[in-house]
Amino acid sequence: MEQVLSFHQGRLPLLISMPHAGLRLSSAVRDGLVDAAQGLPDTDWHIPRLYGFAQGMGASVLAAEYSRFVIDLNRPQDDKPLYAGATTGLFPATLFDGQPLFKEGLAPTAEQRQQYLGQIWQAYHGTLQRELERLRAQFGYALLWDAHSIRSCIPHLFEGTLPDFNLGTFNGASCDATLAQQLDAVCAQAQGYSHVLNGRFKGGHITRHYGDPAGHIHAVQLELAQSTYMQEHAPFDYREDLAQPTQHVLRDLLQAMLDWGRARYGR
Repeated sequence: MEQVLSFHQGRLPLLISMPHAGLRLSSAVRDGLVDAAQGLPDTDWHIPRLYGFAQGMGASVLAAEYSRFVIDLNRPQDDKPLYAGATTGLFPATLFDGQPLFKEGLAPTAEQRQQYLGQIWQAYHGTLQRELERLRAQFGYALLWDAHSIRSCIPHLFEGTLPDFNLGTFNGASCDATLAQQLDAVCAQAQGYSHVLNGRFKGGHITRHYGDPAGHIHAVQLELAQSTYMQEHAPFDYREDLAQPTQHVLRDLLQAMLDWGRARYGR
């Protein structure tokens, strides 16, 4: 397969994970997608660009190259559901609006999906785990920011309109409570934006699996409403006028996370 991930190693105890930013498709997935899925509508569009400042801050950055339509890197490999109600799995079968993802009889085979699991999922999670272990060994702790985005209104998945910033800490289990409070306070001070902590999106597999406050790994997921930085519908254009002020808030959130880590651990 082509390159399955991109990874930049930073100099600070912060790793930013982007599991749903990929656009590549396997040939089996590309050939099987329904017309409505050809434009990859459920992608976390432009997330690497939106967080383009993070490497300059000193963060490590890990991003998927393959689309979630091939395999969802924010789901456990046993495909156990993470949310009650409508959701998508390790190998998505539907679009976010509930329509079938593949044409009749053209979904990837079980053998092909095992290949995706071994070559894409394992590679991403192996890199993620190794970097967290490296950071913890070097600094005594590691900070994990799982970066996502989603259309602000998807009736099939949730009622109403999402807040702009949706912070998830698995109801407090994936990071220290004082860190969550500081991040919540940053969002509260961001004028013109709405936010929630542990609302509809509490954190997916990455946040839940790797977040281990007792083991000094603190994980937070941000599900960002795409209306804060882009055109939410095709052709999914990046909106610099919207993105710039949103980037200021993102920078403040990441800086607050780093400041908390230094205050807590002394480095």
